[in-house]
Amino acid sequence: MALRSVWMCGTTIARAQSRLPLLCNSQRSLARTLPVSLKTSCLCSSSPSSSTTVQEPSPAPSIPTTASDAPVSSEASASADIDALDIRVGRIIKAWKHPEADSLYVEEVDISEPDGPRTICSGLVKYVPLEELEGRFVMVLANLKPRNMRGVKSNGMLLAASDKLHENVELLVPADGSIPGERAWFGTEDDKETQKEAATPNQLQKKKIWESIQPELKTSAECIVTFKGRPMRTSAGMVSCQSLREANVG
Repeated sequence: MALRSVWMCGTTIARAQSRLPLLCNSQRSLARTLPVSLKTSCLCSSSPSSSTTVQEPSPAPSIPTTASDAPVSSEASASADIDALDIRVGRIIKAWKHPEADSLYVEEVDISEPDGPRTICSGLVKYVPLEELEGRFVMVLANLKPRNMRGVKSNGMLLAASDKLHENVELLVPADGSIPGERAWFGTEDDKETQKEAATPNQLQKKKIWESIQPELKTSAECIVTFKGRPMRTSAGMVSCQSLREANVG
């Protein structure tokens, strides 16, 4: 019985080996009629040990962007937005301490509007004596949205310079002869002619224009207020502070 089993096993193996050439020939014949993509698949499956791989298509070359498609730098954007600020010459008519906030003054500021002086709250109690405010010429950021400050609606902001530690604060001073209500600008005397219209209070808040520009407002070594090196001006001359050099403005 053992010999018969060996003989039958050998016969089965011989028959299987005799069929292998036929199978290979059939695969070769089928491969000649198949598309190139299917031929690759057949060849790979018939040789498991083969190292042949399907090459991925090369990525399409990138298309250079034109100047109009290129993103605008934050510096260019901030430069374009500086005209969105409506900074006006003002004169403080009256000032008093805020009844509900020890650090705040309340001022009535004339910027030559038909509705009369604006009411503005400012945190200057620690830095400017009350008696120095009345009659003083100042610079007002006039297109902020009104804010309720401890029960008083503040409609604008007095601009001031401060050192890095915010220990010393000085109000900005327009040049002698400046007129309340005049709008300030940045640059040369001729740049006044190309100054753009100011943003509305809603636009200023929605686009965060003031927040993007304020870090670039500084005083120079001569105490002149500048934006990226361009001086703030009125028709009477440049805007400055009393003594703070290379200070922040806000």
